[in-house]
Amino acid sequence: MTTLVFGHKSPDTDSTGSPIIWAWYLNEIKGKDAEAVLLGEPNTEAAFVLNKWNLPKPRIIDAVAADQPVVIVDTNNPAELPDAINDADITAIIDHHKLVGGLETKGPIDIRIEPLACTATIMWKMIGKDMAQAPSAIKGAMLSCILSDTLEFRSPTTTQEDKAIAHGLANDLDIDLSAYAAEMFEAKSDVSAFSDAELLRMDSKEYEVDGTQFRVSVLETTAPRIVLDRKDSLIASMGEVAREDGADEVLLFVVDILNEEATMLIPNDRVKGVAEKSFDVSVSGDTVVLPGVMSRKKQIIPNLKV
Repeated sequence: MTTLVFGHKSPDTDSTGSPIIWAWYLNEIKGKDAEAVLLGEPNTEAAFVLNKWNLPKPRIIDAVAADQPVVIVDTNNPAELPDAINDADITAIIDHHKLVGGLETKGPIDIRIEPLACTATIMWKMIGKDMAQAPSAIKGAMLSCILSDTLEFRSPTTTQEDKAIAHGLANDLDIDLSAYAAEMFEAKSDVSAFSDAELLRMDSKEYEVDGTQFRVSVLETTAPRIVLDRKDSLIASMGEVAREDGADEVLLFVVDILNEEATMLIPNDRVKGVAEKSFDVSVSGDTVVLPGVMSRKKQIIPNLKV
């Protein structure tokens, strides 16, 4: 049976590119039948990357059958995976996030989790010498994932391994790393076609803090004004999105990649309290700027308090 390889819901560049990379490795190097799939439409940056490297968009699924062999990448959180994920046959997990718990397997499996900025960095290490056989499109996807997850090395999650591997891939591909990153971030910043609800769910993860359910949404952009000009309508949509998704609150952080800061939207007093307790700030309006905050994984989630 074909092994399905997928990342989290609301796929970003890493959760779009890493399944493609690993499915290539399983098919072409390990001789196993594998298919990369997605758990939703890729974001604008991921769509740009697919087009840039002439990679077909993987088919989108919303469920997995019982006993379906799967490899999970870029997450280990059941909330970010199909509802019946524990009925599937999970054969491997490759990830760079903290262990959440809740996944069950039918036997011993291969697990590789490292404190690196990007799943694709881990895959580069796992593939090893066989990277010499990787086509340019696979290397391009890998480079794109690393640049996206590190925000071109601005994110505090960035490690020297991420940097070294990205520079090596850029050299192999004869690509100007900074110029390509700028193209990617420009594509990520083009959100004009999306509704407010779509923006709030575009790069979003569910987290519980002391019994409070949050949908923590991040929009990384080189043009924050495009998003912040829609502040009023986004704030008006937050309550409805929270209700529809079974959350108590939506927390939205607009990350300014170039100025290395985040603007958090404050729709009500509860979110105001979360902001003040979590980030040691005083909130007087419907937004608050958080200097240096770039990473949901390292700077936002670990600090959330209610």
